[in-house]
Amino acid sequence: MDKDTFFMREALKLAKKRKGLTHPNPTVGAVIVKDGKIIGKGYHEKAGKPHAEREAIKDALEKGYDISGSTMYVTLEPCCHYGRTPPCTEAIIDSRIKRVVIATLDPNPQVASKGVEILRKQGIEVKTGVLENEAKELNEDFFVYITEKRPFVHLKIAQSLDGKIATYTGSSKWITGEKARKYAHKLRKEATAVMVGVGTAIADNPSLTVRHIKTEKQPKRILIDKDLKTPADFNIFSGDAETIVITSKNADKGKIKLLEKKGIRLIFLPLVENRFRIEDILDALYKEEIVHLLVEGGKNLITQFIHKNMFDRISLFIAPKIIGEEGISSIGKLGIEDINQAIKLKRKKIKTLGEDVLMQFSKQ
Repeated sequence: MDKDTFFMREALKLAKKRKGLTHPNPTVGAVIVKDGKIIGKGYHEKAGKPHAEREAIKDALEKGYDISGSTMYVTLEPCCHYGRTPPCTEAIIDSRIKRVVIATLDPNPQVASKGVEILRKQGIEVKTGVLENEAKELNEDFFVYITEKRPFVHLKIAQSLDGKIATYTGSSKWITGEKARKYAHKLRKEATAVMVGVGTAIADNPSLTVRHIKTEKQPKRILIDKDLKTPADFNIFSGDAETIVITSKNADKGKIKLLEKKGIRLIFLPLVENRFRIEDILDALYKEEIVHLLVEGGKNLITQFIHKNMFDRISLFIAPKIIGEEGISSIGKLGIEDINQAIKLKRKKIKTLGEDVLMQFSKQ
């Protein structure tokens, strides 16, 4: 392993510590190296806080190091514009850092290659593309959010070996075991928001919060409920996390006032053939700065995202159980007649969780 790869791995390790905690910003790590030794480390803590580059510079200076002539390794191209914080290119230039190694360029049009150009104009040596694939995967949700102007859509399904999410009576707790359910909370932690449809909300009364692992924040809860059928005293309306309900203006006016009094945000969208368009939902959530949307059900909602080809990742938890044909399938009708029309996926990960198996896929 060459030294650039070695030190970039250290920067990526730092970035991974904040996965899901920096939205709407990307997660970024940086290290400063001089004479073959790491003298400063930093990561972006959360939106509004200093970026990784400035934190690494601060760390090195507080330790008493002279950082002039050093090399900085950063997982994403340094910003060059004023946003919630000042541009990192200025801090790098002012610190007289000699060389900057970047894993991947920033897709944000305000930055895209401009940060590199500014550094090079100041005589700083810049190298890009070191562990680029790893860096892009780490921030795949941010890249989708910026380039496609919609949330990264992550579908989560827990099913039996024969593809059922419940028995024909609706019994589903619990299909998967404790380790799989704990891992699902990790997925919630990495998300900006967790979404369910009204059917799942009423059948399961979920809290949709991160509980079984440590977290500094709770994801927002998104409920799709066009008629506001979900009882106002259900867990999804608790004060444990912010809740946004996507509903229609046809909903009961009394229920609207009741939920608004409880501090629940309501977003009103038009109905098309008595349902919301997935495109309208994603556009509304993009405007809410939802970078990473974890869709936990139910079957109809998951099917709509797949049918519209509006998803980026599927996390499929499979339990070694067989329920039978009369059970409720995890995915509904897609209208596929020929096998060549089948939606093809790319396998990303297979992980054993106790007796269960997690398989993660992305679109080809």
